[in-house]
Amino acid sequence: MEKIRPGTITELRQQKRNKERLSVYLDGEYAFGISLFAGSSLRQGQELTAEEIERLLHEDQFVRAKERAFHYLSLRPRSVAELRRYLHQKSFDKQVIERTVDRLHELDMLNDLEFARYWVEQRETFKPRGRVALGYELRQKGVDRSLIDVVLSDVDEDDAARRAAAKRARRWRHHDRDTFSRKLSQYLQRRGFHYGTIKPVVQELWEQSRASDHGE
Repeated sequence: MEKIRPGTITELRQQKRNKERLSVYLDGEYAFGISLFAGSSLRQGQELTAEEIERLLHEDQFVRAKERAFHYLSLRPRSVAELRRYLHQKSFDKQVIERTVDRLHELDMLNDLEFARYWVEQRETFKPRGRVALGYELRQKGVDRSLIDVVLSDVDEDDAARRAAAKRARRWRHHDRDTFSRKLSQYLQRRGFHYGTIKPVVQELWEQSRASDHGE
């Protein structure tokens, strides 16, 4: 965090480009910018010590970090690790990041178990994956393995494999059995399904394609 010399507030000026921020002048010179909220207690003529300035700048960072976090979370739910990485990329101090994470926990806006459930539900609905792929994705999001185990225990992998493969099965139904099976098996492997799940699902979809072609 930048170091600013202590002094007396000689002017508080609302910024033209951002009406939510103040420009603070100490001893006649611009010293720093701060949000209206963080600077609500400031008055012209007030003496600011180095410690008070540091506290004000930290509070300003906290306000800005929360605003960034609220916007980031408004796009979709995030894991705690995702939010930490995001705020770090935006150059916020570690102390500010942890304070922001704690505050969002208090507001129930961060919850890795609920995030993991959301992630799996979205995949189940739009892009079915096997447990292996789902587990890998959640680990990449920084979710603890114990929470991953909880949410993956509810995944019906056979049903997910059928839904994942259905469209491809229709596309490849005119191939011979070996080609159909190879293509569909490889497709499901890439989506994280186990061989023990893939084999019977491929067999089932092959038989359905034959029945459909013969009008049964």
